[in-house]
This record gives sequence, C-alpha cells and structure tokens, in this order.
Amino acid sequence: MRMSKNRFAKGVAVAAGFLFLFAAPGLTRPQSSPPSPAPTPHKAPPVARPKKDTPPPDYFAGLQYTDEQKARIDQIHQDMKSRMDAAATNEKLTAEQKSAMFAGYQRMERSQVFKVLTTQQQKEVLRRARARQAAEQAEQNKQSSPK
Repeated sequence: MRMSKNRFAKGVAVAAGFLFLFAAPGLTRPQSSPPSPAPTPHKAPPVARPKKDTPPPDYFAGLQYTDEQKARIDQIHQDMKSRMDAAATNEKLTAEQKSAMFAGYQRMERSQVFKVLTTQQQKEVLRRARARQAAEQAEQNKQSSPK
C-alpha cells in the first residue's frame, strides 16, 4: 500500500514538473506588450451575383384577394416598409449592407404574403414561378449552346 502511494506521488510530481516547464515561459513574459492577436483565417470574398436590369416579376399580380387577405397583406407591407425605412436611415450600415437588408426584407415580405394566400392561390403563384424559372433556364441554355 505504501509503495502504491509513493508511485502515485512520483507520477503527480512528474506531471506537475512538465506543467510548470511548459507554463513557466508564459509566466515570465513582460506584461507591457499586448498579447499577439490570433491569426485570422483568410476569407475569400463573396462571389458577386450578376446584377439584373429588370426587377423580379410579381407572381402575386392578378390574384383575387378577400378583404381579410387585403388587410393582412397591407399590414405586412407597412411592417416591411417601416423596417426598410429604419435600415435606410441607419448610418452604421454601408450601402452594400443596406442593399442586402432590403433584399432580405423583400424576401421576407414575399414569404409572409405567400402564407396569407389560400392553397389554390399558392398553387397558382408556384406555377407562375416555375414557368418563369423554366423560361429563364431555356434562355440560358440557348445562350450557352454552341452555334
């Protein structure tokens, strides 16, 4: 039993010695110099999307809304308008950040309006969006195919 305690004590002493051996250089550094900042990983710049000259199509155009839907959609528009106005007047944001905020608010607005629609109206909006996407894809394939 006594031998086991001695062996354990030696192991602890050796471990403590190594700990102090590696920690001591850090303890003896002068305190006047600030710690060096951790190296930041290099981030590649975000890939810029090509700018579109035309605004996105209004897939909601021509739908017949109930009075309740109209009221909820007007409330959504007002909420997003106030958010966009707040972002536009925020001096802490760069022009690029403001543009990103506006795009995000527009996506949120479309999503919220979509949720207000009936199932049949949602199907119509999705049909329009898919048709537009298919047309754009066909145009892209037409432009990229060899002549």
